[in-house]
Amino acid sequence: MLLARAPVRISLAGGGTDLPAYYENCGGCVVSTTIDKYFYTFLNVNQDEDIQITSSDYRTFFRHDGQGPPLWDGALSLPRAILNHFGISKGVSMFLASEIPPGTGLGSSSAVAVSVIKSVAVACGLHLLQQDIAELACFIEIGKLGMPIGKQDQYAAAFGGLNFITFSSDGVKVEPLRVDAQARRHLELHLMLFYTGAARSSASILGEQSEASAKKDPDVTSALDAVKGMAYEVKNCLERGEVDSIGEFLHENWMYKKRFASGVTNPVIDECYEAALAAGAMGGKITGAGGGGFLMLYCQPVHQAAVTLALESRGLKGMDFHLERGGARVLLNAALQLPYERKQ
Repeated sequence: MLLARAPVRISLAGGGTDLPAYYENCGGCVVSTTIDKYFYTFLNVNQDEDIQITSSDYRTFFRHDGQGPPLWDGALSLPRAILNHFGISKGVSMFLASEIPPGTGLGSSSAVAVSVIKSVAVACGLHLLQQDIAELACFIEIGKLGMPIGKQDQYAAAFGGLNFITFSSDGVKVEPLRVDAQARRHLELHLMLFYTGAARSSASILGEQSEASAKKDPDVTSALDAVKGMAYEVKNCLERGEVDSIGEFLHENWMYKKRFASGVTNPVIDECYEAALAAGAMGGKITGAGGGGFLMLYCQPVHQAAVTLALESRGLKGMDFHLERGGARVLLNAALQLPYERKQ
């Protein structure tokens, strides 16, 4: 058996500027950090003539009888497309599991892609760099499957850590932030995550945002320009150790983010956010594209009990977490080697 994992991420600033419809014309950037919640791939290589994939999160099972390459339409299309890319049509049993629910704005879909690519590549005897894994995940998710998503999640999951990531028509660059241990710990102690209980598909929100960017909608474009500028400011504040500025930037980022597309927020989210501010939070935003998932807040420890009470009384659930630096990695490798027959 081979066991691989990839972390999910939270974005502190610049989210939305990683969509091609925006960054190919204007350039984009984000400040994001991975957290210690992971997507796991358990890969068994065997002598069977079929492929079997099981997902605990979606309670879904797929079996391919080994007759020709597996297609990637329908359920579990992402791991199937990855196996197809590597030319694997038999002799694999895969089990997929996550520490968080899918569709919650923490980049879980791309963590799936990165974790599966890492496991299959290692099983094939390939030594892909972090950049290679991230680029391949982008190619499969966006190019092969046509998902209307950006590129920050794949790079965050592959590299891990607290990074400044830039996007342009020339490619993606990952720059680890120069943040000392004290500032990093301060950031970790002041960030909070609350699950709204509402999972959602980001496709409609991101599709609407991409369409508006492509049409150069002035309201959406100006909002994206503003959050891009904030990413540079957040980067500078973190590297100077001015961590408490993050609360104000998160609040400002959220005000602009609500202009990206309809569905980013709703009355329930707005009520919970205002309740958190009233209880002492300095700022925050919904993670990912919006519409549900996790509410992320920046809050002084002295107010965190009051914020937790205010939100849990409204049905939200707090989730403990820590920042992580590892990125995608193999935890166990006792598998047979797969034949590598990737088709061009």
